[in-house]
Amino acid sequence: MSHLTPHSSLLTQSLLTQSLRMTAPDTSPLTPHAVNTTLLAFDFGEKRIGVAVGDLSLRIAHPLTTIHAEDNATRFAEIGKLITEWRPVRLIVGLPMHADGTEHEVSRLARRFAHRLEGRFGVAVELVDERLTSVAAESRLRESGARRDEIEASLDAAAAREILDSYFAAAQRSSFQARDSAGDPESI
Repeated sequence: MSHLTPHSSLLTQSLLTQSLRMTAPDTSPLTPHAVNTTLLAFDFGEKRIGVAVGDLSLRIAHPLTTIHAEDNATRFAEIGKLITEWRPVRLIVGLPMHADGTEHEVSRLARRFAHRLEGRFGVAVELVDERLTSVAAESRLRESGARRDEIEASLDAAAAREILDSYFAAAQRSSFQARDSAGDPESI
């Protein structure tokens, strides 16, 4: 004979659900896929950092904000607030490159920034080639009818969105290639 009342049964179920959340915070006990598919992307600069937010499952990115700070304490405090608010599963950092694909001084700084993000916040970080993202972002803003001052104010966040779009496109290509190599009939 069980000594569980309906209330204690609900309590047990609640504790089980909490336990599942504690052991796997990004999964639902009802579905095997990740619940949180949020990503944050960064367009690193020595004076400003553009930030975009996106959803991995929908592959949609939006410009979020620009952090205007040169000192690391302020930068990482602002980033910490964004990470707390958005709870991303991954961070994407744009890696500046020369047109020929070689790295330059800002590339080294962006890599260092990426390592610091991962170390401070414990969220996986991936680097994405950001060649021409600022040009693409400015072009999109001009096409939208933005004025020069609006373009200047939102260019870094828009470039971060372009970085995230590049990440999504690469992920989609990789997904298609994996299906093609597996002989998936749906990929034909």
